[in-house]
Amino acid sequence: MGYDIERFVGYVNEGLLCSICRDVLEDPLQAPCEHAFCTACIHGWLIHHSNCPEDRQMLDVSLLRPLYRYMKNDLNRLQLHCKNREYGCEMVCSLESIDRHERECEYSQILCSNAGCTVQIERRNLDGHLAVCEYRSRECPNGCGYTILSTEDTQHNCVAELRTELELLRSEMICRVEEAKHEMESRLDSQRRHMVQKESILQNEIEELKSQMSRMMSDVRSLMAAERQHRQELEQAELEKRELMELLKGLQKDCRLNTTEGNKKSTNFRPLTRLESVKRKPREVTVI
Repeated sequence: MGYDIERFVGYVNEGLLCSICRDVLEDPLQAPCEHAFCTACIHGWLIHHSNCPEDRQMLDVSLLRPLYRYMKNDLNRLQLHCKNREYGCEMVCSLESIDRHERECEYSQILCSNAGCTVQIERRNLDGHLAVCEYRSRECPNGCGYTILSTEDTQHNCVAELRTELELLRSEMICRVEEAKHEMESRLDSQRRHMVQKESILQNEIEELKSQMSRMMSDVRSLMAAERQHRQELEQAELEKRELMELLKGLQKDCRLNTTEGNKKSTNFRPLTRLESVKRKPREVTVI
């Protein structure tokens, strides 16, 4: 439905009227034949018809388009009275801004904000109504802190309300304690399983380290035995070296003492005999 033409100040062009409700266009749409309608009006018409209500040309919702810009501008410039004029509002403003004004108009009829109250009152008188509304809520004057409605004044019992509140708090606390207990037990079980698993892993690692240590000790003992054997062979080789050195010194001494030709043969024979005896002496050298 459109805006009541009686609300408008001055002349309203015929082209700005809805072809169905004959009021001023509200949320207008335009048909290909250039007839304009309120959105609600034309949608309702096309539910039961398939043509334009003015010239009966074929029409479908998909063919509707927004109003021409110049027509939209003319429509927005129209001046009209606030819908709360009958309650005392004398505001006149453009169609473009009327919705914003009516949302904030002091003469608008609004519902009381107290739960259960069905009274409709002007926005400007709302504060006065809330002060005396029988459904208003307030804090108990006796100091219990409970919020009561005016209709409950005679039924309110501070002790009973506090007892009820205490029971609710106790029940809530018990539930929270149980939840915390279950959560802690769950965490402890999880940690316990984790510790058992970790202990098993550490035990396996310890056994592996023991095995590695045993192999290392065996290798060390083998190396120490090989070292002792090598040392003995070196000592034996050193002893043979000293014997050879003594033998060479004896040969050199014999060569200096026996300078005569006749003794050369005997001298030559003697060291050869000693050398042959050295050669016949077994030598064992182990190579590592």
